[in-house]
Amino acid sequence: MALGKRKRNDDEGNDEINISPLIDVVFILLIFFIVTTVFVEETGVDVTKPQASSAVDLERNSVLIAITDTGKVVYGGREIGPAGVRAIVKRLNQADEMPVIIQADRTVPTSLLVRVIDEAKIGGAPSVNISTDN
Repeated sequence: MALGKRKRNDDEGNDEINISPLIDVVFILLIFFIVTTVFVEETGVDVTKPQASSAVDLERNSVLIAITDTGKVVYGGREIGPAGVRAIVKRLNQADEMPVIIQADRTVPTSLLVRVIDEAKIGGAPSVNISTDN
């Protein structure tokens, strides 16, 4: 053997780190967090809610319906009217029972609020609640 040359073993010089398992773990964690994320739905309109001293926090997974000061019934940013509440609640409660939360403006007539509550109950809502400011 020459003085300047060294015989190299296969084990030497393999200084790279295999990161393939690390990438797999990162993708599995990413999928896990995407699947377990709870998305919060907003009604899409702003209402001035009345205040209540007996307010309590409700479940995050619920059907949010808003009634504006002009009397529009809104779900998911689009107007559905009082007659559309029953169909929305029935469709959303087929897979999992979710309570209905109504965000009504303080100037909404009681007759409209009662009609929306009735439509939600007929649609199969396990409970109907009214959202207020604390």
